[in-house]
Amino acid sequence: YEWRVYTLVGNGNFLDAFFEESLIPVFNRNKVRVGAFELYKLQEKDKEQRCLLLIYPDITTYLNVKKAIWDDPDFRQKAQTFYDTTAPNPVYSNFESYLCEAFDKIPVHRKPDPGRTLFEIRIYHSPNEEANRRKVQMFNKGEIDLVDQVGINSVFYGEILAGSRMPALLYLTWYKDEETRNKAWKQFGSHPDWKKMSALPEYAYTATNNQSILLSPLPYSQL
Repeated sequence: YEWRVYTLVGNGNFLDAFFEESLIPVFNRNKVRVGAFELYKLQEKDKEQRCLLLIYPDITTYLNVKKAIWDDPDFRQKAQTFYDTTAPNPVYSNFESYLCEAFDKIPVHRKPDPGRTLFEIRIYHSPNEEANRRKVQMFNKGEIDLVDQVGINSVFYGEILAGSRMPALLYLTWYKDEETRNKAWKQFGSHPDWKKMSALPEYAYTATNNQSILLSPLPYSQL
């Protein structure tokens, strides 16, 4: 997986059109599925963002597609106006990219139900690489099963191989609505299996700095 976060400084609709009409189709032609999201609730201090989840069939595709898109005449023709316009007048200041390897427990992403309205991306940062490996193990050996049991609907889990926050992992879940999400997480936090699991010494200090972001799927998202 590749998780991208674009921080906007210009017209978000212009970027959406580029994603929908140019970028996502060329990725699809290279066997890459793409989810697209925006912040669920934009606070006054927040900058508008667009997030993409690029689902690669393998690491070779990840390497090859970066060159392949520039050899695609349809993409070059459709995308050129966007590039010409945004070079002197940028739409986004930058984008962060996280390259992730799927967890053993869920080697292939799960597709959300059509009625989903809310997604949540969580990034769990560990104090060192060994602690991060133990947190991945914790998910694979029981935490994902419990997540599924209480109604936190998994899309994917990935160990970050390269990104701006390391060592870390990230995962994406979906919900019918915010009320359903809050109820599921409350049930998870109070579940006796979680209390038992989180108290085990082998999982101590595995994730010490966690980030949670609520997202809405964009109309052209493939998830």
